[in-house]
Amino acid sequence: MYSKSLAMKSNYKRLGDYIEPCHEFNEGMQVKELLGINNIKYFQASHTNTIGIDLQTYRIVRKGQFAYNRATTRNGDKISISLREGNDCIVSPSYRVFKVKDENDLSSEFLMMWFRRPEFDRYARFMSHGSAHEFFEWEQMCEVRLPIPNIDIQRELVKEYNTIVNRINLNNQLIQKLEETAQAIYKQWFVDFEFPDENGQPYKSSGGELEWCEDLGKEVPKGWELKSLKSICSKIGSGATPDGGKENYKQSGISLIRSMNVYDFTFYDNELAYIDETQAKELKNVIVEEGDILFNITGVSVTRCCMAPSRVLPARVNQHVMILRVFKEIKLGYYLLCHLCTTETKNKLLGISQSGSTREAITKSEMEEYLIIKPSDIVANLFEAKAHFILQKLQNLNRLNGCLKDLQEVLFSKISTIKS
Repeated sequence: MYSKSLAMKSNYKRLGDYIEPCHEFNEGMQVKELLGINNIKYFQASHTNTIGIDLQTYRIVRKGQFAYNRATTRNGDKISISLREGNDCIVSPSYRVFKVKDENDLSSEFLMMWFRRPEFDRYARFMSHGSAHEFFEWEQMCEVRLPIPNIDIQRELVKEYNTIVNRINLNNQLIQKLEETAQAIYKQWFVDFEFPDENGQPYKSSGGELEWCEDLGKEVPKGWELKSLKSICSKIGSGATPDGGKENYKQSGISLIRSMNVYDFTFYDNELAYIDETQAKELKNVIVEEGDILFNITGVSVTRCCMAPSRVLPARVNQHVMILRVFKEIKLGYYLLCHLCTTETKNKLLGISQSGSTREAITKSEMEEYLIIKPSDIVANLFEAKAHFILQKLQNLNRLNGCLKDLQEVLFSKISTIKS
């Protein structure tokens, strides 16, 4: 007797019966734009050095056609595949290009939804072959099986999906604007020193008193001081990975925050790991509190930072993430976050991370001795209130995006269970 899952999959259709290859090469250089495909399944600018390369051998991708990179080795367990929605482009000769035979039988957008499912990535990776490098060939693509319901159902599912995607994209635009607003206010107040004075006028332009700071090599508002992070933070420290590594992570429990969760101003719940009470006790020195700044200290993500949101608590951090906990009574949390997110600060910290080592890393002692200018309490309190309003809106939008992405996952699950 067939199991329920096998019975369901017996109704799946062979993809090769619905698609056909496209073998159009760029003869005569009719298409100029060279693109690649990233592992989140979008076309992007190619970084290939094309000097001396004959682009006439490259493959053309027309609007409505698919392209994919056969190579799956070292691609984050994902296959780079995308549906071309913009102008015609060219891709590497090693890519494969194909299209749906009949849009009234199988919608290209519905098929792209199927390709976005994590299960498809796992399937493609498992079916890849090779020795030094593994490839997911055209023959394997044709053997993919999926449910293909009535075209009206396909189009309705695509409509639902696009509604979610459009809302996420709109939220991302708003998030970017809020980040830019926070950084613009930070620059105006703490770089240009045009914070509001006691009369509500720009401090420096209104003749606010300045004094020379030798360490900074410039004038700063009178009374402001240079302080080390250890003098304004009650906690500076990173954690560790529990014994056994990721194989011992749990499905739920206490959050273990890793560098992949920490971006500038933004905490990403995706791939958030969990540990149990016993594992958490071993990390009792890195208990995360609401308002803590999470700061990446190693690797390619070094210097990325954000505030810990309450929704992921209780939590710990691993060895790649440092907690910076500002003394609550001095109210400099948002100020420090905005400072750490500036390009100037990042360049300075990157210089520290690259000194004397082949790996980018920032140590606890380096962060403890890092100097930051401390504004007056009045200005600090004003900025905290203003930044709190902006960055809480940003955090709410990120949380909404997380819920929308959960809806995406529900939709992806839905298309695997519909009857063909």
